[in-house]
Amino acid sequence: MKDGSAFLNDNAQRIVDGMIGDAERLRIAVSRGPLGECLIDAGAKAAGGVEAGLRMAEAAMGGLAIVSAFMDRASQKWPFTVEVRSSQPVLACLGSQYAGWNLSSQDYFAMGSGPARALARVEPLFEALSYRDTASSAVLILETAEPPPRAIVEKVGKATGLATEQLTFLYAPTQSLAGGVQIVARSLEVALHKANDLKFPLENIVDGIGAAPIPAPHPDFLTAMGRTNDAIIYGGSVQLFVKGSSKEAGELAERLPSRASRDHGHPFAEIFKRFKGDFYAIDPLLFSPAEVIVTAIETGDTFRAGERDLRMLERSLG
Repeated sequence: MKDGSAFLNDNAQRIVDGMIGDAERLRIAVSRGPLGECLIDAGAKAAGGVEAGLRMAEAAMGGLAIVSAFMDRASQKWPFTVEVRSSQPVLACLGSQYAGWNLSSQDYFAMGSGPARALARVEPLFEALSYRDTASSAVLILETAEPPPRAIVEKVGKATGLATEQLTFLYAPTQSLAGGVQIVARSLEVALHKANDLKFPLENIVDGIGAAPIPAPHPDFLTAMGRTNDAIIYGGSVQLFVKGSSKEAGELAERLPSRASRDHGHPFAEIFKRFKGDFYAIDPLLFSPAEVIVTAIETGDTFRAGERDLRMLERSLG
């Protein structure tokens, strides 16, 4: 990851420009906010859809991943699946896609994800990443039904060092189809984030692929949030290709699946209620894929751990 490189936000801007050109087909709404910021509604008042969610995910990953949907015939109840592949998974997932930027102002709250984070670098996570983005525009993804208020736009502009006219905000609520798709497209990202929490050397993760089923959207926020989390926790599959010893690869595989969490075995919505809505009280080890494959590319050994829980998926996804 080279310092001074300029491509995460540039890649995302090209994806955004494509979305704007395809706005009618994607059923998204494009407008300008009071500070000149570009606003793309992909599922709030606009209808949006699966394709809009896939494009959001690609933008969120700074164009460093291929995001697609396919029918997994092995999963009879929930075959419609989002697959993510990246040959720069650390930068795509942790440097861009991870929703780690806390953006709040009075009664507005949203977690920001996307390559604008790599310009702002306000999160402690960036201490572990050497990459620095330089760009003339920035893209941020918000899991919310409302466009960002003036204070948030100004905050992002100040943190990124850009004029507000150069900012693009892609937003869709969790309850929408596009919003749900772009969240489920984070199966690889949650594996990378947990690997970092487990102190596995990020520079040793060289490639990755992840998949998770697309849940049905639901108008209730808690139910929708529970479904998108459970799609990964109980239905997500990830394979990582890593450098290093077979021993290290095997230990990562064993510790990475969601089953290692004390909170595993219950629908996420129930867990969230049990902790009275305190997201940070939930065991962070829960946020990872159901099954993991880790391949040590220098020895040729592959290790597998965990498994998808179709019973829990049916209980949560309906």
